[in-house]
Amino acid sequence: MDRSTGNRFVLNLREIGGALGDLGTLLPLMLGVIAVAGLAPTPVLLGFAAFYVLTALVYRLPIPVQPMKAVAAVLLTAQVSGAELVASGVAIGAVMLLLGTTGWIDRVARAVPQSVLAGLQLGLGLALALVALELLGTAPVAGAAILALLIGLLLAPRFPAALIALSAAIVLAQVVEVPGIGFPGEPVTGLALPALPSLAELRQSLTLLVLPQLSLTLTNAVLITALLAGDYYGPRAAHVTPARLSITTGLANLLLTPFGALPMCHGAGGLAAHHRFGARSGTAPLLLGLALAALALAPGRLGIELLAAVPAAGLGALLLMAAGDLALSKRLFDGKPSCLPVIAATAAVTLWANPFWGLLAGCGAELVRVVIVRRLLRRDSPSR
Repeated sequence: MDRSTGNRFVLNLREIGGALGDLGTLLPLMLGVIAVAGLAPTPVLLGFAAFYVLTALVYRLPIPVQPMKAVAAVLLTAQVSGAELVASGVAIGAVMLLLGTTGWIDRVARAVPQSVLAGLQLGLGLALALVALELLGTAPVAGAAILALLIGLLLAPRFPAALIALSAAIVLAQVVEVPGIGFPGEPVTGLALPALPSLAELRQSLTLLVLPQLSLTLTNAVLITALLAGDYYGPRAAHVTPARLSITTGLANLLLTPFGALPMCHGAGGLAAHHRFGARSGTAPLLLGLALAALALAPGRLGIELLAAVPAAGLGALLLMAAGDLALSKRLFDGKPSCLPVIAATAAVTLWANPFWGLLAGCGAELVRVVIVRRLLRRDSPSR
């Protein structure tokens, strides 16, 4: 028992199903960068396993671990050396650790208006929904069937919806040849560790990987994740603060990326996914971490081939449900009518560009809203 929060590990079918809820985000990005960027799968899998286990022990709640999306996007579209990848992970880790230990991240969290946070959640949810639809499009009929099964199972909360739906998807894939995630290329094998970066590689890493990723990590992986944990778990999530999320993210990247792990963070979408499919304790991330470790240590390429065989349409169905949970937050519906333009502007820019620009656009729209509301109040107030 964690005396400070009262959280305990609970083992049941819903926790097992909840552990699988975030695979729709984790697997496509992880397998994609292993194949396209030529990363060795063993240290990547072990990195996720170690961070998931650490997260489970620290938070004792279903706080997720995900690939850093901006870094993964660059790896999938540009030539990045292993040394540059290490440099980006270490640099991001150092910044996050500094923000967390100094408490500066808490000041940022307090300064962001609720309307902007609602817009960020809506924009991120819509972005995840687009990815989900792309995955569902690999096998539309099968994807629709899996999605319908998921919706039906969620009406009966006692059943582990994600576990049943994913199992059904795997069986369906064998019957009607639904495509799995697969590999765009041929992954390397073994435990290949990157070399130390040169000065030129450090500069390239800063501009190409670190700066684009930091804004996404600060908003989605820290601010929105802490906010969503409070929404879902109330006082049990009092210890899931922006500062602590920054520290665990920083430590994980500083300690693991030099050994070949992919830069990682927490994430609001992953939290919504774990919660949507039944996870309520640290058991879900602990189980997923142990499963990834087992796959990493499986002989030959058995582990990575098993992951690649999971149907993409099934992952898309899981991801679409989680995207809806993230986008349709309670603060979206509880906001004042005057806040709706701010929420819309923030979401639109987040979807079009990224959360950093969405944050700036939202804060600017909020300032305009405040000025307009004050002028209207002055105009309508009785003259003295």
